[in-house]
Amino acid sequence: MPKYVIQKHDASNLHYDLRLEFDGVLKSWAVPKKPPKKPGVKRLAIKVEDHSIEYGEFEGEIKEGYGKGTVEIWDKGEFELIDRKEEKIVVEIKGEKLQGKYTVLKTDYEGGDKWLFFKNK
Repeated sequence: MPKYVIQKHDASNLHYDLRLEFDGVLKSWAVPKKPPKKPGVKRLAIKVEDHSIEYGEFEGEIKEGYGKGTVEIWDKGEFELIDRKEEKIVVEIKGEKLQGKYTVLKTDYEGGDKWLFFKNK
């Protein structure tokens, strides 16, 4: 099964990095608020560059440059792909903190690469 991880990243702004393994990389989104555990709670998720699979194990201090700050693994596990389209991904997350069906959905909110991350009902 593909890997799933959320890293808590205390950089210039505290956020959570959602990472899902696809095509040999971790597709990644920065989520400004704590990931949702209950259905109906939607979180903004900003698409960022892909990361290597190995980066999903990283915890520690980024000392310089973009992303400077502390990274810790907030949740990890695996996921099962339910549906994947260009602007919508539905997965069954099997993490330590998050469990269940989640959607990552592209929006038109303020342009850019903005998505929503939420737990399905």
